[in-house]
Amino acid sequence: MSLIFLILQFVLAVVITISVLLQKSSSIGLGAYSGSNESLFGAKGPAGFLAKFTFVVGILFILNTLTLGYLYNKDMKRSLIDSVDTNSLVAPKPAEPSEPSVPSVPSAPQTPAK
Repeated sequence: MSLIFLILQFVLAVVITISVLLQKSSSIGLGAYSGSNESLFGAKGPAGFLAKFTFVVGILFILNTLTLGYLYNKDMKRSLIDSVDTNSLVAPKPAEPSEPSVPSVPSAPQTPAK
């Protein structure tokens, strides 16, 4: 199921990119120097349609992103923090001696056996 949403995400990304690139810039860009007119779409041009289309595709893109995030989180059923080894993050305690550290009394010297 998430594969369908992932493919849809790529398609929506391409469509929204093309939709933004087709819009007329506010400074007309290089069209100001070449004398281009946009009489094909009328006096106002395609600005109204492209703006609404870009808005709708943007909303679909956001909803699809949220859906993908939910599905991936549901499939994993665990958090990223669950995969961290907590033993490696804590410094090991120094080894405590099992006996109290009392200096031992030297024993009497032994005589060598003949």
